[in-house]
Amino acid sequence: MTTEDLIRALASDRPGRLPPLNLGFAAAVAIGVVAAFVLFMGLLGPRPDIATAVRDPRFVLKFAVTLALAAGAAGLALRLARPGAPAGPWRFAVFVGPVLLGLGLVYELASAPGAEWGSRLVGRNALLCLASIPLFAAPVLAAAFAALRRGAPTRPALAGAVAGLLAGGFGAALYAAHCTDDSPLFVATWYGLAIAAVTLAGAALGPRLLRW
Repeated sequence: MTTEDLIRALASDRPGRLPPLNLGFAAAVAIGVVAAFVLFMGLLGPRPDIATAVRDPRFVLKFAVTLALAAGAAGLALRLARPGAPAGPWRFAVFVGPVLLGLGLVYELASAPGAEWGSRLVGRNALLCLASIPLFAAPVLAAAFAALRRGAPTRPALAGAVAGLLAGGFGAALYAAHCTDDSPLFVATWYGLAIAAVTLAGAALGPRLLRW
């Protein structure tokens, strides 16, 4: 019997483990999101014109992209927490957000004058974006790691990276409520860099904190 066969056998002998892990993971992430929201409200808060901004499809797209990314990563993280559990469709779910963003980019490039592409990409809040998203992602990442430790990830670096993707998505969604740069060019560049930083942090912490 190989090591992977043994892991699968142990996992199949504990059918009651998944529901508690699912509930515990959801509860932990919810606590992390609430903590991040409190931090967001204390430091930034929503943009003053948010009631008007919600009518702009580009503003709404920011939430569709970031929350889809977080949801897909959450499902995949739960699969990675169970030894031998197949990723199934969750391995593709994490690409829903980037695909939506890609469609937004195509529309932006097709509709905006080429002379404006550079200014829309740079925006006005790039540094704030790079600092805020990891900050708001931190409580969610900590909560996700605490929940994943109840499982048994066989690939801790990957599980940590996916937890970082989950946290980065939620952190970006919170920051999006404050950010006045709505261009998909800005989102793809600066949100993308900030989320990538959180993902790399999760990958680096995974082998240290999720090893069993």
